[in-house]
Order: sequence, then structure tokens, then C-alpha cells
Amino acid sequence: MSYLLAHPARVGALALAHAALVTGALAAACAIALPLGVLAARNARGSVVLLGALGAIYTIPSLALLALLVAACGLGSLPIFVALVAYAQFVLVRNIAAGIRSIDPAERDAAVAMGMTPRDVLMRVEFPLAMPVIVGGVRIAAVAMIALATLGGYVGAGGLGSLIFTGLALHHTDEIVAGSIASATLAVLVDVTLRGVERALRYGVSR
Repeated sequence: MSYLLAHPARVGALALAHAALVTGALAAACAIALPLGVLAARNARGSVVLLGALGAIYTIPSLALLALLVAACGLGSLPIFVALVAYAQFVLVRNIAAGIRSIDPAERDAAVAMGMTPRDVLMRVEFPLAMPVIVGGVRIAAVAMIALATLGGYVGAGGLGSLIFTGLALHHTDEIVAGSIASATLAVLVDVTLRGVERALRYGVSR
């Protein structure tokens, strides 16, 4: 705790770098997961195969996957970025598919009767109604990614993990505690914020 109080600027800078890494990876993960989630929602048989494959990736130990990515990509932010995007897919795709499947078919039928194209139905009916479930998946993925991103300190990607791994290497407990507290605080802030968004969306859909 003393390191955190003595070096707030350094911890703050590392926290911002940590948040930037997670935000970028989460944006990329969502961009990939959205079409995959729609595909999974539309095709029940394909959904089993897709979610099975993503679930298999999700069960790979993080250090093992990171070691493989370092061998392929080298040290730096790229291997942890790819790992974050890969691990987020299972949660995101599953929630996107679940959100779309949970929509009352009558809502789709009404949209089609109004002359909407399949793309219009997806963008103007299905996504808005499924958004609370989708945001719930984003919240879970974001919190998990904040924790996983601390491994970036092990491969030279910076962020709060650099404090933790430096502390481990030098036996500086204060640095380990500072990095852990800052990471946990960031995760709580993100969880509370996205939970509020999720509740607001659920309230809007239920009205």
C-alpha cells in the first residue's frame, strides 16, 4: 500500500495503459464476435460447433497460450492483445447468440410485415432488443480481460502487470500489492459502470 501512496502518478499511468490495452482488445473482440454471434443465433447446428471450438480455446491455460503467442509474435503488446481477443470470444459470442434467440418471434414477424429487410430487422429490432444480454456479456468479458491483461507485464506489454511482475522478481511486496489493488479497482469500476448500462437497457426494453 505504501508504494501506491508514494507513487500515485506512476500507478495511474500504468492503469491508463492497462485500460487502453483492454479497451482496444475488447473493441476488436466485439467486432469479431458480433457476426459470429449472429451466425450462431441463426444456425443451431453451426452454433454447437462454433461455441464448442471457442469453448476449447477458452479452456487453454493463459500462460500456455501466451507462450505460444510469444513464440509466434515475439515480446510486446501483440501476444497479450491476441490472447485477450481470443479468450473474450466464447463469452461474447454466446451472449450475442442468446440475446438474439431470446427475442419474441412476434417482434420479428411484425418487422417483416412492415416491409423491413433482414438487415433492417437485425439492426433495428434484434440488436436493440438483445442489447441488455449483449452488454452483460461485454461486462463479464471486460472484467476477465482486465485480470488477464496483467500477464502483459510478463511479456513486456506494460500496464499494471509490470508492477506485479517487477515486484515478484525483486521481492518487493509493495509493488505487487499496488498493482493488484489498482487492477482490482479498475475491474470494479468497469463492472459497476457496465452493470448500470445493462440495467438501464433492460429497463428501456421492458417499457
